[in-house]
Amino acid sequence: MFKPVSLLIGLRYTRAKRRNHFISFISLTSIIGLMLGVAVLITVLSVMNGFDRELKNRILGMIPHATISSREPFHDWHKLADFAKKNPQVIAVAPFTQLQGMLTANGQVAGALISGIDPVYEKQVSIVNENMGSAKLDDLTADGFGIVLGDALANGLGVTAGDKVTLVLPEASLSPAGVIPRFKRFTVVGVFKVGADVDGLLAYVHIRDAGKMLRIGDNVQGVRLKLDDLFQAREVGDALVQDLPDFFEAHNWTETHGNLFSAIQMEKAMMALLLLLIVAVAAFNIVSSLVMVVTDKKADIAILRTLGASPQTITRIFMVQGAVIGLVGTVGGVLLGITIALNISDFMTWVEQITGLDLFAAYFVNYLPSELSWIDVLWVSMTSGLMSFFATIYPARRAAQVQPAEALRYE
Repeated sequence: MFKPVSLLIGLRYTRAKRRNHFISFISLTSIIGLMLGVAVLITVLSVMNGFDRELKNRILGMIPHATISSREPFHDWHKLADFAKKNPQVIAVAPFTQLQGMLTANGQVAGALISGIDPVYEKQVSIVNENMGSAKLDDLTADGFGIVLGDALANGLGVTAGDKVTLVLPEASLSPAGVIPRFKRFTVVGVFKVGADVDGLLAYVHIRDAGKMLRIGDNVQGVRLKLDDLFQAREVGDALVQDLPDFFEAHNWTETHGNLFSAIQMEKAMMALLLLLIVAVAAFNIVSSLVMVVTDKKADIAILRTLGASPQTITRIFMVQGAVIGLVGTVGGVLLGITIALNISDFMTWVEQITGLDLFAAYFVNYLPSELSWIDVLWVSMTSGLMSFFATIYPARRAAQVQPAEALRYE
């Protein structure tokens, strides 16, 4: 049965100034080490959560979660859309026609993936309309030959809204002059910016204009699907094509960006494991600290034993002392980690502005994202607390084994 005397004496030992300043220093470093380990672990997990969020919201907001496409263009895509919507995971459908070619302007050339879209339906499956500033997808009109470019793509070509760009397709056309590439001049009607690598790759034209470029008329190549749970994309696509003719195919976002998402998840797991070892080292510093405290307090332990304290009471005294060290370090680390995680994005942006460096040019986002997860905070704090508790068991049991006669022999 737990006795309050163990708690009172343990707390007294924690507050008391030690005669041996080295022991106090070791205890302080144990607390600081544990605090920094917990704070860094929470911060790194928040940053990895931020990258995960940006991947979902930015890149996967621009590319389709899944597509149902045909090997040959078809006309009545509404029937296919109605069929797809019968699946409870499908929340929106939009037609598309895909072109791959080169855009040229001002002597600059850039490869691009051009999507022929219907603006009315595309707004339901993509976030591009919300990231176009004052322009809108509705500015793309049938037979208007307008084009919407990504920000990085527009900057590379040196164009803005109202300028002309030439789209050159790899398909060749026969003419009296011989075989020439198929090309058409488009007017830039808008520029979108989501702060990801798709800004330098994607462009949009009206689906009817795309049909004219490919000479398929009002036919389309397939439909894009927006899903309630994007991680069900493969299963939903496979289930739909099973009930469709053989010339229909299903594709999903994991084929193009699945490796990136898997890499983020694996990196998050490995970073958590490595940083957890730092927390473990800091927690087990409590062992060395308490062992030295036990050595320093042998006379006190002997006196308590002669006054009737049981070995279990002595054990609890030093477990209380170790638990307090672990609790202070863990709580301090959690508060520090939460503070850093909530402010690290603004801080790194400030560092970039001061230094003039582009620290995130190699990533798919142009800033350091961070998203604090209270589940991560909970399991980090619980793990740290448990490590600290288990680290107190050995020195506490060692204190209980002190023999009063041996300890008081030279006192």
